[in-house]
Amino acid sequence: MPSLIRYLSQSSLQDLQLTTQDIVASIEHLILGRSQQQVWNAPKAVISPPDGRYMMATLAAANDPPFLAVKALVLNPDNPQHGLSSINALVTLLDSHSGLPLAIIDGNWVTAVRTAGLSAVAAKRLARTDASVAAFVGCGMQAHSHLQALVELFPLKQIRAFARGAASRDAFCRSAEKMGLSAITSKTAQEAVQDADLVVTSVTLSPQLVAFLNARWLKSGAFVTMTDLAAPWLAESMSAFDRIIVDDLEQEASMPNPLVDPALVCGDLTGLVTGKVAGRCTDDERTAFVFRGLALGDLAVAGLAYQRACECSRGTLIDD
Repeated sequence: MPSLIRYLSQSSLQDLQLTTQDIVASIEHLILGRSQQQVWNAPKAVISPPDGRYMMATLAAANDPPFLAVKALVLNPDNPQHGLSSINALVTLLDSHSGLPLAIIDGNWVTAVRTAGLSAVAAKRLARTDASVAAFVGCGMQAHSHLQALVELFPLKQIRAFARGAASRDAFCRSAEKMGLSAITSKTAQEAVQDADLVVTSVTLSPQLVAFLNARWLKSGAFVTMTDLAAPWLAESMSAFDRIIVDDLEQEASMPNPLVDPALVCGDLTGLVTGKVAGRCTDDERTAFVFRGLALGDLAVAGLAYQRACECSRGTLIDD
């Protein structure tokens, strides 16, 4: 058993150069393990103080690999005013048999990578394979991680960006151009999404947020991944989707407020991966992945990062 705890900072995690294929394979492995009762995933726990903060914890464990991951996260919309990221998190990794601590891992990196990874698992099955135009509503951390994932999976040529902050939007467009993509800044959200094959929404949650996105703006064949609890989408427009998938039906059933009308939901990510739920059936279907975040996604990414870090001696060892 290890006698040292490995600390993995954001820079050491980035040095691991995990690919989207690596992340997707790790998530799919745990999803299949869950269907065989070898992986366990608890519904996320949430605290929402009246001042607009959002606090969340996730818990997942597996027999293969033998890890347990706990993530604690705080979203505070006021953080950027103090020069801080709006979301900050930490993941602890334990041996799932003995309970011995293995690693402390930067949770911001895990959150970004696992969220994009979950979207990628869904997009493989719900998006058109020839998707070439991607639209982003919100241009922060999640937009960057999703762009990196989607450009590895689809023949992207152009991105369209809409954000309320010009600085983040312009920085995001520059990142896309460095990848060899054409980047267009959109004056309105509708202008950004209406001709896109892939749409990623990552609007910062706040008590003041008023829904402003209309699913009827989308063209036939579009796929949307909503990392923002579908909060910016008009609820009455969601019936425009032909197929809506959530991340976890069990978790969704435990939540007081559903992400979307349950009558519109076709299934969850486990059903998609195991083949029990159909993915895209025709080229002109509008499809959506609406999700809160799946704890086994944190486990899949944190566990993979820990294994890779051990193999290449990355991170800082701390005496327990």
